[in-house]
Amino acid sequence: MLPPDLRGLWPQEMYDALAVPTPRDGGLQDLVDRAEQLGVTHVLAERSDRMARAMLTSLTVEHELERLGAEVVYANEPVGGTKSGQLRSRRYGQVEAEVYRTVLNEMSMGGQIQHAIAGWNHGYPPYPYIAVIDENAPVREKGRFGADRPKKKLAPHPDPRRFDAARELCRLRREEHLKGPDIVAILKAEPDRYPIEGEWTYNRVEGLVSNPKLTGYQVYNRRANRTGRAGFSRRNPISQWVWSPKAVHKPVVSLQEWMQAQEVTAGLRAGVEGGPLLRIRAAASRLGFTVTAVSSSATHTLYRIGNRQIVLPSPVPDTLVQQGIEDMGSAA
Repeated sequence: MLPPDLRGLWPQEMYDALAVPTPRDGGLQDLVDRAEQLGVTHVLAERSDRMARAMLTSLTVEHELERLGAEVVYANEPVGGTKSGQLRSRRYGQVEAEVYRTVLNEMSMGGQIQHAIAGWNHGYPPYPYIAVIDENAPVREKGRFGADRPKKKLAPHPDPRRFDAARELCRLRREEHLKGPDIVAILKAEPDRYPIEGEWTYNRVEGLVSNPKLTGYQVYNRRANRTGRAGFSRRNPISQWVWSPKAVHKPVVSLQEWMQAQEVTAGLRAGVEGGPLLRIRAAASRLGFTVTAVSSSATHTLYRIGNRQIVLPSPVPDTLVQQGIEDMGSAA
């Protein structure tokens, strides 16, 4: 199911483990590249879908080999008869191979969708979570489809500071309209309060802000990993995401708060100005101070600016911005 240039690139140990009696020497692209050099006149395959399970790929490889003087022969095709009969049989087989590939993908995707709907996690757990084995998950029949991988659900990380850090990170974006670098600076300023392996980076911050799993829902198919480019994944439209019908693990933020953060992110990327707190933070930064939220309620937030603390209403009225800047200037 891979393009020709990616076929046959796995380590030899993997092929040895398959115990296929025919020795393997190179992949499909090696055959195309070296057919003329080695004087290949015939290429033998068990059947047409062994060349590729996509009809266009099969036709492309066949055409390239024929251009180099090599005829492709499939063992399941009848010998003799007319060229048209042989062609009809071959093309039918290639169509069936592509239909089979599509059905296989649909069945696989259907299984992944049910996996997410049941609340089981895909991929690496986000920063404030760990993945734990679901003891109540059904046990698959032994010996089917390779090694058994237990179903896992997300649970809060043993270090409760991670949950608080993720919640504060989302609040900084949602309420204070801070950009990624500004949030990184705040998190780095207090490593004991916002712990992380390595260091906080722009990509880590933006990845967490945009991660819907922080809402307690399990979400799948946010990215398309198979794009034809190694190491590159494309973001799928949100309409293609698969959500669990209800929250299945402890949320960091509510679904409404997460949606508000995405709206702020879209506005920042479009160049929309942030809120009044941005002016206070900018002024504090020029004086060498960092503005940090200590605690908050439904109506007010306690901030620490340098060695001082200040209580501001949420949201901050413009009339208090200049006063706050002047107070910082006098303190400096």
